[in-house]
Amino acid sequence: MKDIIDEKIKEVEHRENIRVLHAVESGSRAWGFESPDSDFDVRFIYVRPKEFYLRLDKTRDVIEWQLDETLDINGWDLQKALRLIHSSNPTIFEWNNSPIIYKTTPEWSCVKAEMPHYFNIKSGLYHYHSTALNTYRTYFKGETVKLKKYFYVLRPLLACKWILRDKTVPSVLFSELADTELDKKMKPVVDNLVSLKMQTSEIGENGHIIQLDEYIEQNLDRIKTEIDSLPSERKTDWDGLNKLFTKILQ
Repeated sequence: MKDIIDEKIKEVEHRENIRVLHAVESGSRAWGFESPDSDFDVRFIYVRPKEFYLRLDKTRDVIEWQLDETLDINGWDLQKALRLIHSSNPTIFEWNNSPIIYKTTPEWSCVKAEMPHYFNIKSGLYHYHSTALNTYRTYFKGETVKLKKYFYVLRPLLACKWILRDKTVPSVLFSELADTELDKKMKPVVDNLVSLKMQTSEIGENGHIIQLDEYIEQNLDRIKTEIDSLPSERKTDWDGLNKLFTKILQ
């Protein structure tokens, strides 16, 4: 699949007249708990020729390249990516930290070095907590639960615990989050869940795991209280990102 994805990246570069600066895997494969039938979620950051950014008419800053049962490929323009870095958007930080990299460049290394200055602890916490809370409220009402939904709640909860402890961008890999942030008594339960998930289709369901449900509910409440007590953070100025954007275009 890597060879196929490499060819797809070259194809989009040629047809769209762009240069891909960074391309990674996102979603369950990057998180480390894909199902046997999980697709490949390829995400990339690209830059166009300098003249493109001097146009008066509005232009799209997203390329949606392919979506089928095997591949989901889309990318963001560099300008969009830098603006999202400035607003501490968690998605761009996750793409940057993905353990599965299909392509990267020296230009992206410069962006990567600048990114930690723009990570906003409180907004990151709110993002991950709301992701966990909304998933729990939406998908845990019935008698059965899709196995992957447990991970879509647990992973952001553990990311919150990482941020509260370390004050840095959380790991993308679920295994690293679990190793450092999961309560010891819960590890056998979650290890069994990981094993089951990786042998089950994307739509596989299971009965409620009461011990996990209780753990989730307790941490949703506790983490929300901790987040609310944190002081607001000032946004970093634009200077570093503006200089980077100009340098890359030149």
